[in-house]
Amino acid sequence: PRRVREAVVSTQSTGEKSATTVLQTFDEQLQKYKYMELNLVQRKKRLRAQIPDIEKTLEIVEHMLSKKEEFNTHFLLSDQVHAVARVPPTDKVFLWLGANTMLEYPIEEAVALLTKNLDTAVVNAGQLDEDLEYLSNQITTMEVNMARVYNWDFKRRKAAAEKK
Repeated sequence: PRRVREAVVSTQSTGEKSATTVLQTFDEQLQKYKYMELNLVQRKKRLRAQIPDIEKTLEIVEHMLSKKEEFNTHFLLSDQVHAVARVPPTDKVFLWLGANTMLEYPIEEAVALLTKNLDTAVVNAGQLDEDLEYLSNQITTMEVNMARVYNWDFKRRKAAAEKK
């Protein structure tokens, strides 16, 4: 590829230390790609965990919207502790937005907000998959380029040693 050729030409024109410099530059770029990949994997993991939560919340809010009479339900208080609640008919719900923030919404607005958030999360997860695939290709390309430069430099040094 072009980057390898540029590195080889640069090495040929400036001498032996340049191959090491090129390899260091490639290694720095490879480390940047791996760092970005790690961050994207963590974001994807968080997003994949959020999607089922949003779906579950949306399902519950839609159920409340469809119920016009009082109903009983079980809800999670803490790990392994559930409670029974009697839910009167209501036209408002409270949604936990995170960062210690909870807001009251009319049920219709809550459904619209949750649907929008779910759609956004699914789109973002797809984009993260594409970004991770791109980074994976870049990492592979950079590793191959490093191997090519290293092998070229090794052959060049071996040929120079044989001439002496």
